[in-house]
Amino acid sequence: MVLCILDDLIFSIKISTAAKALGAPVLFERNPDLVLARIREKQPSLVIFDLNSAKMRPIETIAALKRDPALRSVQTLGYVSHVDTGTIEAARSAGIDQVLARSAFSDRVGEILAAQPTTPPTRPAGPAPAE
Repeated sequence: MVLCILDDLIFSIKISTAAKALGAPVLFERNPDLVLARIREKQPSLVIFDLNSAKMRPIETIAALKRDPALRSVQTLGYVSHVDTGTIEAARSAGIDQVLARSAFSDRVGEILAAQPTTPPTRPAGPAPAE
């Protein structure tokens, strides 16, 4: 499952259309205060960020995600205006796994979604509960 953190209607439609065509499970979170909780709850194989979204605070969220030992292995991908080099560098410094130009993301969204597993990742079993 892919979790998308964006508030751009055009990109939401592009992602939704590609996901529907592929039968790929995709969820959207549009409340920046719920993003980390949603990642913990859904355990996505990939989180997609609109790095140009001021409302969604993507750089801050990516940094928090990558600092959290329970979440840091979640793969992240962000798309951004190719001329916005400051945001690209900030995302890389925050720990994002992959950055694409908006146009490249648009061209590859189907390929990106198709590459994701259709079943949730398995987490290592913890110790047996105390009785």
